[in-house]
Amino acid sequence: MPDPGQYDQQALETLVERALALAKAGGATAAEAGVGVSTGLSVTVRFGEVETLEYQRDRSLGVTVYAGQRKGSASTANLTPAAVDETIAKALSIASFTTADEFAGLPDADRMAGRLPDLDLSHPWALEASAAVELAKRCEAAGLAFDARIRNSEGASVSTNRKLRVFGNSHGFIGGYPSTSHSVSCVVVGQTDGDMQRDYWYTAARDWRALEDVEAVGRRAAEKAVRRLGAGRLSTRKAPVLFAPELARGLIGHFTGAIGGGAQYRRSSFLLDAKGEQVFPEAISLNERPHLPGALGSAPFDSEGVATRDRELVVAGVLDGYLLDSYSARKLGLATTGNAGGVHNLVVQGRMLDPKSLLRQLGTGLLVTEMMGQGVNGVTGDYSRGASGFWVENGEIARPVHEITVAGNLRQMYRGIVALGDDVDRRGAIHCGSILIDEMTIAGD
Repeated sequence: MPDPGQYDQQALETLVERALALAKAGGATAAEAGVGVSTGLSVTVRFGEVETLEYQRDRSLGVTVYAGQRKGSASTANLTPAAVDETIAKALSIASFTTADEFAGLPDADRMAGRLPDLDLSHPWALEASAAVELAKRCEAAGLAFDARIRNSEGASVSTNRKLRVFGNSHGFIGGYPSTSHSVSCVVVGQTDGDMQRDYWYTAARDWRALEDVEAVGRRAAEKAVRRLGAGRLSTRKAPVLFAPELARGLIGHFTGAIGGGAQYRRSSFLLDAKGEQVFPEAISLNERPHLPGALGSAPFDSEGVATRDRELVVAGVLDGYLLDSYSARKLGLATTGNAGGVHNLVVQGRMLDPKSLLRQLGTGLLVTEMMGQGVNGVTGDYSRGASGFWVENGEIARPVHEITVAGNLRQMYRGIVALGDDVDRRGAIHCGSILIDEMTIAGD
């Protein structure tokens, strides 16, 4: 893949320093600037033929200036001196027309990150296009060969990306670090007796050497598709529901959205003013760990330059605080928590069981492996989404099911968690295993 070009970290730091100096010279009372350059390679093959091959090379500069408490922002993909000058001028012009906002401004200077830890986030993959194509072909071939019932493919993909970002502000903070991300994915379709079922699998990591074997990815996708063949429907009922890890992450994602500063100060959260409340069972805790080496959600500072830190967000089921950037913190009369841009490695902990033990704990109920639709109300917590998976009886998978809906209320669902799986999915900023909920409504025939 192509290298990041002529920009190294020192060059980007110099560019940010120049942008901040220009903003100050133009009359800004405060300013912040972030610049990033990235390169990437992505290939997709279908039935052994190259379907797409993309090289990506991006660069961008974003600037925010403050004239008192009036704010203006502008960005550009051109990093030449003339383009930087023009971008600063546009930001200053925008600020001159905006209304003053008493909550606008940079985070407090003492919140800025100091010495940045090495989080082991950069592992470039010297992957040529021809080698990437070969890996994708091997991945898809393994999926197609897994079972005679695998009749179709939506392709296998391999991608690799390198990024270098530098951020600074007029407090004197300037910091940056390189990072990488790599992934392999496969989607196949199984068919038998007129029934077709599609499924997928993927692996993702900062270090390409930590990716799952490409053949294993293809086989896992095929295994999942074959298991779903012959799926039927269920009659409407109430039963325990077990969410697979990749779906359980989404459940926790709704929680982080509800305790985000924006939802709180807009009064649009089903967990409004919930700090100090019992929101999960006593056995469950949620901890933010932004400095885990090599993790996809790790970062030494947030998108405002505020230092990230370990934090106990939920202790013994009780919510200990919110996820705040500097603006939402001021609106709420609180302090930023270093979560501008999102959460960093939120680790869900509790009573953790292996997959077989989870099924035994489930007893008779529904194992959900795929969801459709966006039926989640962030204000009321009402939850209703299309689902497919497996009906479980006496702790054993009985048959695949589809075309059903699972419904409940997120507040009750969180309090109704009875066990977690040790099959933790770390392919994102939320680290969570399967989640077993005591009861939900399952709507079917």
